[in-house]
Amino acid sequence: MKPTRRDYCQFILSSQINYTQTYFADHHPHFSHDAINRYLHDDNVTPEELWNSVKDIIEYDDDACLIFDDSVLDKNHAHKIDLVRLQYSGNAHRLIKGIGVVNCLYVNLRTGRYWVIDWRIYAPDEDHKTKLAHAKEMFDNAIHGKKLRFRTVLMDSWYATKELMKHIHASDKLFYCPLKSNRKVDDSGGEEPYKAVSELQWTSEQAAHGKLVKVHGFPGDFKLKLFRVAVENSRTEWIVTNDFSQNSTDGTREMCAVRWKIEQYHREVKQTLGIEKCQCRSARAQRNHIGCAMLVWVYLSELARALKKNIYSIKKEMLSSYMKQELKNPSVRMAHV
Repeated sequence: MKPTRRDYCQFILSSQINYTQTYFADHHPHFSHDAINRYLHDDNVTPEELWNSVKDIIEYDDDACLIFDDSVLDKNHAHKIDLVRLQYSGNAHRLIKGIGVVNCLYVNLRTGRYWVIDWRIYAPDEDHKTKLAHAKEMFDNAIHGKKLRFRTVLMDSWYATKELMKHIHASDKLFYCPLKSNRKVDDSGGEEPYKAVSELQWTSEQAAHGKLVKVHGFPGDFKLKLFRVAVENSRTEWIVTNDFSQNSTDGTREMCAVRWKIEQYHREVKQTLGIEKCQCRSARAQRNHIGCAMLVWVYLSELARALKKNIYSIKKEMLSSYMKQELKNPSVRMAHV
């Protein structure tokens, strides 16, 4: 028998700790390691396949937002896996060997629900594209290809570039993104030199309602609104936006807090679906494993909503069922002691 995409997704859904071809073959009565390997090399799980699986279940809204962020799939012990490159991991806070994935989430702000709708592998040696180019491509596809209804784009400081912010603005969409503390801005209307955002002075009025600034390198008439936002762990973020109707630092904080949903997605797909644990060497196999893990996440997140549970509890209950059965009728019985 030949394994299908559904079979492989079922394996990802069912497995708890091991997501290798060997483990799959050892626990399936009909699929050999070679057959599973051939499947992973022959299939082509593209971002379009993900979109087709999710487009009919999204709760669309005109005030929805897109979130762009990347995640590094840890392959620090890999030696001959394609797509692996040395890159910075925000989770590890250092350079690690891994596969970079740029993700796009659609968030309905009214319901708080979110869906992964697009993804790209960061492989500059293969396609010569930067992470910023991937984000721009997915943004354009969301508007012109998917015809998505949304109002705002949320990004990390990595994506806070002149080109991307101007592109979003020219598309009549709003953006909120943090600036790094050393980013140069001018809040004096050209009367004083540019300063790092961390060196700006704030009146009580500005602290509560933000102020207009010109970011260094931007055209003279391209002003943005800057907010100084206190976040958890006594950190400060300097948020810029082209949403001039935003007049509240608290409102800006609430909007930017939505970015946490993509971090939640990253955790779920890593911790419960083994997206970074495939050991195949070829780029095609790695792409297919990553794509299948995302397809399973879409299914599992919908199931969790229907059951009024979370993804973690569903996976845990699967293991609990096994434990109950083993205690009731052990496959290996303890000797008398």
